[in-house]
Amino acid sequence: MRKNETKYFILIFVAICFLATGGIFVKLSELPPINTGFYRVLFSIPMLMPFLKKEDLKLTKKQVITIVLAGAFLAGDLALWNISFSYTSVANANLLANLTPFTVIPCSYFLFKEKMTKRFLLGGFITLLGVFVLMSNKVTLSRERMIGDLLCLATSVFYAMFMLTVYKLRDFVKSNVIMFISAFGSLIVLAFAIAFTEGFHAPTSFRAVWPLLALALVSQILGQGLLAHCLGKVNASLSSLLTLSQPVVAAIYAWLIFGEGLSTQAVIAIGITLVGVYLAKTQSKSKEDDEIVAKCVKVCSEE
Repeated sequence: MRKNETKYFILIFVAICFLATGGIFVKLSELPPINTGFYRVLFSIPMLMPFLKKEDLKLTKKQVITIVLAGAFLAGDLALWNISFSYTSVANANLLANLTPFTVIPCSYFLFKEKMTKRFLLGGFITLLGVFVLMSNKVTLSRERMIGDLLCLATSVFYAMFMLTVYKLRDFVKSNVIMFISAFGSLIVLAFAIAFTEGFHAPTSFRAVWPLLALALVSQILGQGLLAHCLGKVNASLSSLLTLSQPVVAAIYAWLIFGEGLSTQAVIAIGITLVGVYLAKTQSKSKEDDEIVAKCVKVCSEE
């Protein structure tokens, strides 16, 4: 049972900070989008190998197949999200691709019997409201961008399936093992997609290689790997809600790195989002407090 401890809550936010750099490195990559995703995963494999132990790889056939399936879901996420940048804006991509809670929360309720308290649902609503307020001046829906926006929505579903699969696996398998074996599932799907679309491209200069290495280290290992680790410690619903704050992190990056000003609306939106996340996070604590109070009342009445 996940305890939703604060330290893992903080680690998920750190993971989101790493994941939010993905769009920057994808834009800097000289390779086509699916090729970029392919090398992101490929270069992560040798980086992960030193952290594996032989006994950790003693898995059942069913576990291996499930991990490979998780990799296939992640491949769908990477391919569609990278392609979407060619058809829609970065703002649309960052918002729509992070709507994973709409898939994860219902599935967690029915599959994992995770209870949704009123406090959690209120926190989720406020978080979503904050993100929409933040992106309202940037997101534009139009026929010209419809294909890209649909790709982003499909991306959110694939990523949600990846999270749900990893969440279940973390009951039995370490996160570094999941990331290592799932990489092969991702490579198979991405290679198949490349063969029928872009064709294979090889990076031929350091200028072409370094964004791919950055994606492998920062996004794939530090971002996805850390999130996978925390999925063994935090409920899937809460984890997915936290990923919704990725556009907030992206806005802060734009301010710090590219000098884009933060408007009063953006500052208010960030504040609203943080309040929503805090309310959702404290749902378990509130529930525990209610149980303690109930027990105390019961003991006092018996005396």
